[in-house]
Amino acid sequence: MKTLATLLIFLALTLAAVAEETGVLTPPPPPSPRINGPRVYGVRPGNPFLYRIPCTGRRPLKFSAKNLPSGLSLDAATGIITGTNPERGEYLVTLRADNEFGGCEKFFKIISGDKIALTPPMGWNHWYTHYNRITDKLMREAADVMISSGMADAGYQYVNIDDCWMNAASTSKYQTDPNRVGPLRDKEGNIQPNVYFPDMPALTFYIHAKGLKAGIYTSPGPGTCAGFGASYQHEAQDAKQFADWGFDFLKYDWCSYGRIAGKKPDLAAMKKPYELMGGLLKQQQRDIVFNLCQYGMGDVWKWGADVGGHCWRTAGDLGFELTRFFRVALKNAEHREYSKPGAWNDPDYIQIGYIGQQKGTNFTYAAPCPLTPDEQYSFMSLWCLMASPLFFSGDMRRLDGFTLNVLCNPEVIEIDQDPLGQCAGVIKLEGGQFAMVKDLEDGSQAVGLFNPGNEPALVKLPIGGKRAVRDLWRQKDLPPCENEISATVPRHGVFFVRLSPVKKS
Repeated sequence: MKTLATLLIFLALTLAAVAEETGVLTPPPPPSPRINGPRVYGVRPGNPFLYRIPCTGRRPLKFSAKNLPSGLSLDAATGIITGTNPERGEYLVTLRADNEFGGCEKFFKIISGDKIALTPPMGWNHWYTHYNRITDKLMREAADVMISSGMADAGYQYVNIDDCWMNAASTSKYQTDPNRVGPLRDKEGNIQPNVYFPDMPALTFYIHAKGLKAGIYTSPGPGTCAGFGASYQHEAQDAKQFADWGFDFLKYDWCSYGRIAGKKPDLAAMKKPYELMGGLLKQQQRDIVFNLCQYGMGDVWKWGADVGGHCWRTAGDLGFELTRFFRVALKNAEHREYSKPGAWNDPDYIQIGYIGQQKGTNFTYAAPCPLTPDEQYSFMSLWCLMASPLFFSGDMRRLDGFTLNVLCNPEVIEIDQDPLGQCAGVIKLEGGQFAMVKDLEDGSQAVGLFNPGNEPALVKLPIGGKRAVRDLWRQKDLPPCENEISATVPRHGVFFVRLSPVKKS
């Protein structure tokens, strides 16, 4: 047994060395278990509980848990915890995973109270791949791949439908498929999915059976951005419908509500639809994460949490300015004081791998994203340093080793999921370079040295004292640094490390 384990470790190290030559920096996970995911988890008392323990390691794995609250049970084979959220309080659980190569434990604090989304939500959204072509089949395939690819083992949970799942009143420039045309609501006023979504409860059941969560989309206006039926004057009915169907996340997109609020709405008018839906979602017997998609109007980061939101877009669609992700990130980070557990600034989705393009009213099929490997590492590093929601919106059917290495590095994701919930501060440096520094709960710091320039550059950041250095992308310790951290960073690239106090011998 030891000989086999030694051979597997040797092969993993060899593959890691070969992979780095091709741009892959993240080492493959070892065969022994490693439990990933957040260390804190917020729930509301009495609602359904669902959590799949994210864990790498050679299957089969055997899971166990100490001090699991009454009302919850763990499937030892799948690592899926289900049941009913416990009474108000904090419950410190010890999760454990074992296989033939070893075991791993992790503390997991369940906080039952008023707040959910205590760390930034993670998942997949269909929009930048499937646009108005989305179907029940594609959603199920995405859930399957989230498991088979290892994304769920890195902490991704939500499988989210965006626009175009409901009926449209007619074909239009955005909606040319007559099969998506039909009555917007039935005689009782219930919103109607189109023929490509024949059974919403069956879809969420399929996703939940894998230990994952399901998300849905609508608008507070009369129609969605693509012209499909939306929630105006049916808000209470739709909130209940989404909960009854079994959805765990709602993206609420401003879209046609501008026709209701007017061209120059005041702050009260901007807040009104989100305040209404936020209150309705709290009344449902489900924990539903509420995403405010209104593009940063009215300084939403100042009031999003007050109307029941858990995350909110701070700017327009990144899909129209993907190569300007540095600028988007720096603008998003200006609102860092409003980032905290249960309240997250959202600069839009992770768009790497194969993604589609919207050209006017034409939605094209997925093609390789225009970002270089170094730009993709910078993209993911920025989002994690900012404590942003991590929603991949590329084609789940065309994931490759490089894309998965960017999406699924557990040490990088751990920075995003840190319980302190801090968005990194920006430090401008000479030559147009900048650093982002994020305090972490354990007293260490995450530091990204970024080079937006078009040539490699030596980037330096003064620090206080001597620090141990961990290269997060390569998952290896570097020599300690003292008074300064520096690296030669490629064009549009990043040097991403964790700095910890040096322990005195």
